[in-house]
This record gives sequence, C-alpha cells and structure tokens, in this order.
Amino acid sequence: MAARSYGQYCGVTTAVELIGERWSLLIVRDLLVGPRRYTDLKQGLPRIPTNILSTRLKELQEGGVVRRVPLLNCGLVYELTPYGRSFEPIMLALGRWGFQAMGDPEEGDVVTPDSLTMALRTAFQADVATDGEYELHVGDVALRASVRDGGLRIAQLAPPAPPVGGRLPEGDPDAVIVAGPGIRHLIGGDLTAAEAIEQDVVAVVRGEDSWLDAFSATFHIARMTAGSTT
Repeated sequence: MAARSYGQYCGVTTAVELIGERWSLLIVRDLLVGPRRYTDLKQGLPRIPTNILSTRLKELQEGGVVRRVPLLNCGLVYELTPYGRSFEPIMLALGRWGFQAMGDPEEGDVVTPDSLTMALRTAFQADVATDGEYELHVGDVALRASVRDGGLRIAQLAPPAPPVGGRLPEGDPDAVIVAGPGIRHLIGGDLTAAEAIEQDVVAVVRGEDSWLDAFSATFHIARMTAGSTT
C-alpha cells in the first residue's frame, strides 16, 4: 500500500491509494499485456527513475496487485495477481475516456509496444470486428493483431517481444498498415479510411485498401461531442 493516505473511508479512496501514485497505472497497464522482468518494465517506461520503479513495484506487491514469480528461462518476473488483473476493464474504460482529450504528441513522447497493444485492446469492437490478420507499424513499433470470432490476440513483432511475451504468429497478414500518431483520427472517426490514405495519415503497404475500412470498424472509439449528455 502506498504511504499516502487521504483519510477517507471510501472505495475510490482505497483504489487511488493502491494505484494512484505517479507511474503506478502505467506499470499496471504494461503488466496487463503480460508478465515482465524489471528490465522490461524499465525499457517500456524510459522516463521512470529506477528508484521510483522499485518503490512502485514494492507498493503494488504490498497492495496485492502485483506479485513476483519465477518463470522458466526468464528468471523472476512481475505479474498481476487475479485481483490486479480484474482492473483490466477499468483500465480499458480509462483509456477510452482519456482518448477524448488526446491532442498531438509533445516532443519526446514515445509509443511503446505495450502502450500500443493496450490502445488496440481499448479500441477493439468485438461485436463488429472483421476477422483478419492486421500488422500495424507505428514508428519503430510493430504489432500483429489477429481477430477471430470476436476475439483479439496481439503479438509484438518489433522491437522484439520480451521472452515472456508469447509466441509470434505464423503466416502472412491480410494487411500491413503503416501509420503515425495521426492514426487516432482514424480510430476516433474524424477521418474515413479513404481520407486517412489521401492525407497520408496511414498507408496500406500490403493487402487491399479495403482492409483499412475493416480495421477502422474493428478498432474504433466514438468521439464525444462537447456538452454531450449521452
């Protein structure tokens, strides 16, 4: 448990005390992708001081959110407990809420494999998802998103996935999509697939352009208008 106490008897207060300290939510975000070694977490959060990472991991362990376990061929890794993993739907809802206020990236802002993985999981629309294999490149990050029967599986291609990141997919993807941060305008519905291609926001470098329509329907976060009450 974090040392800070708000002195209120409330579930929201307890949640904030558990994961509300700076960097804690991002550690949980990355562990929702999969178990990670200390060095993997540090690499995925390049701005976090090492002493803060150690402190936050200790607090999350004391709060029953994270545990440290041995993993074959990987040594000791950090993973979420069942209690910690139950935070996933809240994290996805938080990502959708934060998406509404995202502007252009600031200088030095980075996209990491884990952050992009969680972004796709946040935007995934299972009820209208089109089955297929999408390979998405954003900067130096590349992911393979496999959609089947309303389910989503994501593998990290580049930079190489951590040893605990799971098996890479086999076979060629249906579409290879290259994009910059402006892909949020496609996911948010500000641009159609055709407009995104025309404005060089994205490019389909393998497969038919029609796969981008399928991608934008499968990964979508509806924009809220100012003053909306619904």
